[in-house]
Amino acid sequence: MDRPWARFVCGDALTELRKLPAESVDCVVTSPPYWFVRDYGVAGQIGLETTVESYIERLARVFVEVRRVLKATGTLWLVIGDCHVTGSKVFNLRTFTSQRHRRPLTIEDHSKLRHPLLSGLAHKNLIGIPWRLAFALQRDGWILRSDIIWHKPNPNPEPVKDRPTRAHEYVFLFSKEKRYYYDIDALREPHRDESLERAKRGSKTRFCHPKGRNRRTVWTVKVRPIRGDHSATFPEALIEPCIRAGCPKGGIVLDPFVGSGTTIAVALKLGRNGVAVDLNPDYIEECHKRLAQDLAAGTFK
Repeated sequence: MDRPWARFVCGDALTELRKLPAESVDCVVTSPPYWFVRDYGVAGQIGLETTVESYIERLARVFVEVRRVLKATGTLWLVIGDCHVTGSKVFNLRTFTSQRHRRPLTIEDHSKLRHPLLSGLAHKNLIGIPWRLAFALQRDGWILRSDIIWHKPNPNPEPVKDRPTRAHEYVFLFSKEKRYYYDIDALREPHRDESLERAKRGSKTRFCHPKGRNRRTVWTVKVRPIRGDHSATFPEALIEPCIRAGCPKGGIVLDPFVGSGTTIAVALKLGRNGVAVDLNPDYIEECHKRLAQDLAAGTFK
């Protein structure tokens, strides 16, 4: 079997996706930039839109192209987090950047800004970004098959005194068509002891599949740092089941917001190929270095 390959493209996700052939990838695993969480230091980045509506609309346009390049049997695994309305100051991003000589916002600039007002949402509201995006994709024809909870047993501390600390994000599973590739055996979990006992007693209400039970929708995965400077990464253990279940061996996995390259690194380790896009040239270089180190370590078979 040929060694899996990876292709990295530096550019705007929407622009670069339009260059890809229709129905050319088997599976998409990605996490787009979250709204008003970070400044990635690149002009044209997604995530600093002045309204959440424009943020959702911009992402939805990208996923229209994702749907076009995905095979009819393909799936999209989308990792997305939420945030709160943290202030009532309304600002004009264009005016702000022009006052800073039209350079991208720095971390220092970003710390001085607060979320713009949202229609109907007062200060401290949870915005509901994951579901806003999920509903937008449904309207564009995607089939939402599952909402998976990424439970973080080691979440970042939050300086809040009037609500619980957030310890989860969403992983949405979308399909392009009603019937699609899905390897259920790749996600099976060990049966619980009580289920096995019922099966031994011959209970007709319990059936224990010999390969294990179907995976549940709460996945407990620790947050783990990786090499490099990228400040927003998801752990390999979170994406591995997505790729195992959603992409056949030898297939192509796409990540249009590749960041540190975790999706592609996992895809190659699992015998899949990868296509990746990112707007930041530093991240593309970081991806190449990461894969070179994995290759030298004999990670890829």
